[in-house]
Amino acid sequence: MKFEQVIGQSEVKEKLIRAYHDNRVSHSYLFYGNPGVGKLALAIAFAQYVSCENKTESDSCGVCPSCRKYEKLIHTDLHFVFPVVSQKDKKPISDAFIEQWRVRVLDDPYFSYHDWLFSLESENKQGSIYKDESSEILRKLNLKTYESDYKFMIIWLPERMNSTSANKLLKILEEPPAKTVFILVSDNREDVLPTITSRTQPVKILGIDDDNLRRIIIEQYQLDDHVAEDIVNISNGSLIEARKQILSNEETEYNFGKFTELMRVCYSRKVRDAINLTDELAKISREKQKGFLYYCLVLIRENFIYNTQQNNVLYMTRKELEFSKNFARFVNKANIEDLKISFEQAHYHIERNVNARIVFLDLAFEIMKSIRKI
Repeated sequence: MKFEQVIGQSEVKEKLIRAYHDNRVSHSYLFYGNPGVGKLALAIAFAQYVSCENKTESDSCGVCPSCRKYEKLIHTDLHFVFPVVSQKDKKPISDAFIEQWRVRVLDDPYFSYHDWLFSLESENKQGSIYKDESSEILRKLNLKTYESDYKFMIIWLPERMNSTSANKLLKILEEPPAKTVFILVSDNREDVLPTITSRTQPVKILGIDDDNLRRIIIEQYQLDDHVAEDIVNISNGSLIEARKQILSNEETEYNFGKFTELMRVCYSRKVRDAINLTDELAKISREKQKGFLYYCLVLIRENFIYNTQQNNVLYMTRKELEFSKNFARFVNKANIEDLKISFEQAHYHIERNVNARIVFLDLAFEIMKSIRKI
């Protein structure tokens, strides 16, 4: 994978390339950030660049023997560690699942932990980096480099390491082998052992910039500009989140329609209309009820932010923003906590199988009491 195949992230690319040319390649990195921003793609592109035999000032060549092997993820000095599931016919180590891994990454390196489990047909199981993996890491580190000056060990989701593996990795990082580069790729830096993170060079990967994210989803999904703009505004720079939004666009439309209806009947205190609406909400599936309440919580928060003029942190579609121009003033410091608590409690009760009709009707009455507070 060349740097040009990584979506956006020009600053990080420049930083990594400069480190190589300044002879400052660290023995261990921690690439961290939200899922879907390109951390794994950057790790592979950096390893390929360092290993390339005919690199330019800005990218690997893509055609030398080293690059051709990297393009297939079969380079002898490139090693991967990633969460796996326990299966009867396989040892719980990454190499036992390497073919599925290569297919998944080569198809699209922008995937989530749950996408990976789905690839393993194990979405109902928990993936982990088991203790057996630490022995494999040590074995691979004892191998000589065959084709490059550097050996790369890319560890995807180190927060999924069990304690035995994590402690053994810590010992390796304390005395790293020469010409070996570890790249830890984490969705949740806080969940990685602090003693491990302290021995790595942190590289924060921010969200994909709006222009590049918009371009890629238009190319991949043939969206019109307005729809793409809406998706980008609520995806927080994540291609994974953008894809989720595209797939759930129909549900979002439903949630937005019911949210606006709920707010209007509560503001006007039309009890009969509120009862009819809550009867309707009580009939949808429990998962959709929870999704609706979570959506409402998010939109209440966004309207409060809009009302306080902190427009730089808004994540709303055009329709949501248009509604908020008139509605946001009703979400203020006097009622934001009451509204937040009301929706959180409703979500809590739905999760615990309380009668949905009672939950939504009670929610409507609580909103009626809160919505007119100034």
